[in-house]
Amino acid sequence: MTPLVLYDTYTRSLREFQPLNPPEVGMYTCGPTVYDYAHIGNLRTYIFEDILKRVLLYNGFSVKHVMNITDVGHLTSDADTGEDKMEAGARRAGKTAWEIAEYYTEEFRKDLKRLNILEPTIWCRATDHIQEQIDFIRCIEEMGYTYRTSDGIYFDTSKLPSYGYLGRLDIEGLQAGARIDMGEKRHPTDFALWKFSPKDQKRQMEWDSPWGVGFPGWHIECSAMSAKYLGPFFDIHCGGEDHITVHHTNEIAQTEACYGTRLANFWLHGYFLQLDEGVKMSKSSGKFLRVETLMEEGYDPLAYRMFCLNAIYRQKLNFTWEGLDGAAKALDRLRNAFYDWGAPTEPDHAYRQKFLEVINDDLNMPKAMALTWELVRSDLPNGVKKATLLEFDRVLGLNLANWQPPEEEIPDEILRLVEQRQQARAEKRWQDADRLRNQIIAAGYEVMDTPQGPKVKRRRTG
Repeated sequence: MTPLVLYDTYTRSLREFQPLNPPEVGMYTCGPTVYDYAHIGNLRTYIFEDILKRVLLYNGFSVKHVMNITDVGHLTSDADTGEDKMEAGARRAGKTAWEIAEYYTEEFRKDLKRLNILEPTIWCRATDHIQEQIDFIRCIEEMGYTYRTSDGIYFDTSKLPSYGYLGRLDIEGLQAGARIDMGEKRHPTDFALWKFSPKDQKRQMEWDSPWGVGFPGWHIECSAMSAKYLGPFFDIHCGGEDHITVHHTNEIAQTEACYGTRLANFWLHGYFLQLDEGVKMSKSSGKFLRVETLMEEGYDPLAYRMFCLNAIYRQKLNFTWEGLDGAAKALDRLRNAFYDWGAPTEPDHAYRQKFLEVINDDLNMPKAMALTWELVRSDLPNGVKKATLLEFDRVLGLNLANWQPPEEEIPDEILRLVEQRQQARAEKRWQDADRLRNQIIAAGYEVMDTPQGPKVKRRRTG
């Protein structure tokens, strides 16, 4: 059996993965803040997490996958300042915060479907778990890790010696170099567990709590909901690289204070998608592309998935239209080859074993794609190649089995030539039949003789 090896951000090392409670794997992935559309940089992370989930399934594990929907508490600054992104988004859209949360959640789910990303076992919204978050904060408070300011309840990071280990934070350096307006925070790394509603305005989303009317901080929802659905120590927690130093660091602190665990046994992070000028894709910069944008430009969304498969998840990836063009052409070649191979028979054992080895090597998708093209070029029987590629696609997620070539409108003059060739063949006028076939080829089409009659299609080039 080939072991599954994953890079754990917490230990900064490759580790062999074994579930805590085999064969089930508990996996939590940080979901979207639903104040705007997801961009393709966000979605690169979700594709990576989907590959991870598919690899776990391919290895015979069952996966209990939990994803949160952040619909309250995520402020415009990681320093617990600024406005709630949901309130700001609602004002921009001229709708209520509840309405935009529902709208952008559905748009996000559409994007997952377009990219053939498997949905989580459990979706959980922050606003549906306010009591769980209040209970978690009370636990942290009882353990002595909180203090109160005029604007909220804060976590005192100085009381947790291990704080910042995930991000390898230089706490002393951060304190010495602090230039930000900390307000009433005692230390630069302290963070809000519960924020009080401003006295001079009524928020759309606010709740009663033991400390006063307000709303939860961003980080507490993940600690509370993951503990509810997966327990206080589970197998894998994922997210983007930007979560390492703040969001995930704070999740660990909360769970360590309450339960004495680091929350997850493995921490995996997907790295940024950058625009060709080296700028990370982000909503705040205004530089972002949606799946919808790619579709408007004529691309199949799965061409973007194909583009992401050609890079290692924990390396930055530069987005270019030329790169997407190449991925779209490669996807087209793979689909047509798969379709033309006819009915699948039995997968090739040697190729399946090689595939398992590369995907279990920390999800090495570039090697998996190289092996895929090696399979395509191999001299194995077509039925074996198709069955083997079907196995690969359980992880690649390109949905090859459901692809059909688009219906082509064949010009009348070509159809007449095909009909004349059929007549010549029926009358055993083989030279005329060959001449007509050559005319069809010269016009850019090809004809295939099948038991159901001749099939004609445009010839592929390149």
